[in-house]
Amino acid sequence: MSEGGGTTTTSISQEEAFARIRLLRSANIGPVSYAQLLRRFGNAIAALEALPDLARRGAKRDYRPAARSRIENEVAAAREERARYVFHDSSDYPALLGKMEGAPPILTVRGDMALAAKPCVAMVGARNASAAAVKLARDFARELGQGGFTVVSGLARGIDGACHEGAMPHTIGVIASGIDIAYPPQHAKLQEQIASDALLIAEEPPGTQPRGQHFPKRNRIIAGLAGGTLVVEAATKSGSLITARLAGEAGREVMAIPGSPLEARSQGCNHLIREGAVLVQSADDVMELLSGYDGSPLSSFHEPVSPTDYGDFSEDEAANGADIADLLTTAPVAVDELIRQSGESAGAVQMALLELEIAGNLVRHAGGRVSLAG
Repeated sequence: MSEGGGTTTTSISQEEAFARIRLLRSANIGPVSYAQLLRRFGNAIAALEALPDLARRGAKRDYRPAARSRIENEVAAAREERARYVFHDSSDYPALLGKMEGAPPILTVRGDMALAAKPCVAMVGARNASAAAVKLARDFARELGQGGFTVVSGLARGIDGACHEGAMPHTIGVIASGIDIAYPPQHAKLQEQIASDALLIAEEPPGTQPRGQHFPKRNRIIAGLAGGTLVVEAATKSGSLITARLAGEAGREVMAIPGSPLEARSQGCNHLIREGAVLVQSADDVMELLSGYDGSPLSSFHEPVSPTDYGDFSEDEAANGADIADLLTTAPVAVDELIRQSGESAGAVQMALLELEIAGNLVRHAGGRVSLAG
């Protein structure tokens, strides 16, 4: 898989690259289970072969991995868009993003991945932003881009679009759809410009239309790429606050521009500042705050869970899946608590959970927690 539908890693075969995409697209496989399967079996080819047996052990007897034809069509669609795949162990996979809990193991990208290796700042805000906030966002983004930063945003209307326009070509657009789907439609030209002159990133397969559950996933990528997230203008229930929360949980800086207490679109930013976000009034404030950031979690936040910190697996070590399931309810519980209560090793419990997940009986939550599927 070369440029225009391929992988940027040179350490795996074409067959293994194809198997990795197929593994991640298989039912009930997410970033955590994907990483566990690669660790347990050594490669995606072997992991795919093991999936039906693992599902049977988790009480599902008719499991089939994603069809080869489906992945062939996906790769062809990526090639048609001049996109390529970046795997979790590719040399140009964004280092900061890799530190996020549940980081996406495979990205579909168009453009210059070197932008993700520069100091990045996420800028987000309201879709129905005020004219003043849109101008402020554009000006901030322009200054940050000229100051050596890459501005990351989500290509939404309002603040996001202004940030991309101001920072061009020093910008990364992260979308909730497939790499070939422009959303919102009025940003089709802007999205193509980002893909051609900057960097466009998607986690979903080509052809995927944006859905509600895709946007929080997109937001974690936006927060994960950057050393800090700046909220320009946002209401109290804005999706921008989700991005800010994810940034804070990952130990990244959270910044906000204050606004009038009489303006509903400023209440989200004012709330963030009250809760401890850094008040910024200029692009220089942002650059000073993030200059020298090395990706280490800030002392004011908890150490994030490593995406690969799942315990060691042993060939002959597995807890009884039924016993572990008996400890679970639909209320999330920490995996560490299951290990303590079961008396089993970490690797054995993780394998039992993996079997339950592949069978569709387990849901993973943030912070290393799990529950039974409702």
